[in-house]
Amino acid sequence: MSNLDEYGGGQGPNTQVLVVTTNDVPGFRIDHVIGEVFGLTVRSRHVGSQIGASLKSLVGGELKGMTKTLVQSRNEAMERLIAQTQARGGNAVLMMRFDVSEAGADVGTEVCAYGTAAVISPLV
Repeated sequence: MSNLDEYGGGQGPNTQVLVVTTNDVPGFRIDHVIGEVFGLTVRSRHVGSQIGASLKSLVGGELKGMTKTLVQSRNEAMERLIAQTQARGGNAVLMMRFDVSEAGADVGTEVCAYGTAAVISPLV
């Protein structure tokens, strides 16, 4: 893989909201639990990528166009999750998860990033 951003995601190094998949954060205490937050996006498939994917499925292999679209969708959902957390006064999201599902019959893909917003501080 020549460009990790095309096929991967996650937080950048300079974020103000820490997002973790764990219940707690080692070295930090949870000062206040705000509650559930989520970021949602629905992406439609473009006809060219669907045709290409159909042809590729005949011979097998990765559907790179669809992989890139899913990565973009996850990153967009994550950005919205972080924005929701900041808007509610949080600086962390605990127990973050992704949920991916079909949005209607051949309409598109729904990607939801969700977790628990909280305020955390370093242990002294």
